[in-house]
Amino acid sequence: MAGGDPRRTGTSARRAPSMSESVARAPGEPVECSVQRLESALCQQIRVDVRQGSGTGVPLVLCNGVGASLEVFDPLVDKLDRATTVVRFDVPGAGGSPNSPFPYGFPYLAMVLGRVLRRLGLNNRVDVLGLSWGGALAQQFAFQNPRRCRRLILISTGTGAIMVPGNPFVLRKMLTPRRFLDHDYAAAIAGQLYGGSVRTDPVFVKRVFDQQLMSGSRVGYVHQLLAGSVWTSLFALPLIRQRTLIIAGTDDPIVPVVNARVMARLLPNSTLHLHPGGHVDVITNAAEFAPIIESFRADDTDGRR
Repeated sequence: MAGGDPRRTGTSARRAPSMSESVARAPGEPVECSVQRLESALCQQIRVDVRQGSGTGVPLVLCNGVGASLEVFDPLVDKLDRATTVVRFDVPGAGGSPNSPFPYGFPYLAMVLGRVLRRLGLNNRVDVLGLSWGGALAQQFAFQNPRRCRRLILISTGTGAIMVPGNPFVLRKMLTPRRFLDHDYAAAIAGQLYGGSVRTDPVFVKRVFDQQLMSGSRVGYVHQLLAGSVWTSLFALPLIRQRTLIIAGTDDPIVPVVNARVMARLLPNSTLHLHPGGHVDVITNAAEFAPIIESFRADDTDGRR
């Protein structure tokens, strides 16, 4: 891993994949035709995963939540249309990406993402999906790249520093990356933290986190928290003209559903999809949400209000 030691996930250390190495997955848990490598962009080394689709449609770029590695998206990617090219990545200091040499903000990280996509040969339009913290990055990318970003999908996310906050007891548990390092602890707090379906099946979160090749560093986690603490999209949302799907759960302890309603009001071309689940139901119930995402991406109607 480009000058760093393997990081730990759970109790075992795992090696980062090489620049062109496919990652083997356990039977029953594959994301087919997936290749991982490191890409350099603007002083960063970014681990990317590309599942090459069989079709010629618009690629889908996935932006992850705080502290999570790209493997957390495995259940969703496995349910998406095989014709869709799907790009995932670890932000600096998360998963297999080395720490950033300096703290960063979302505008800079959106530029890094743009450079990485170009290095992958994706110079045309993409659709961008952001989950939680990754939803902030997705909003920023759409704002900075109005022609490159065709559609925007925002899941369990808000407007950043200026938003209705979640449960303080829950948010306090997110100040450290412990749940990504201790997966039994993650299962123990999953119901309180994420709500929704994991209230009845918290072990699912442990199984997903066990799929991570590496956990991120504490420095990387702090950088992510700092980026979110000084950023808001509240005033920029009316300028984001892309068609946008907002997915939010009514049992989300981290991002209350009122934030989705605010975003739907401010985004000119948005569609709001509410569900009775929680913060990570798009992962835990991927079979339910993948068709919703694909249907939105396939809809060619203008949708302007």
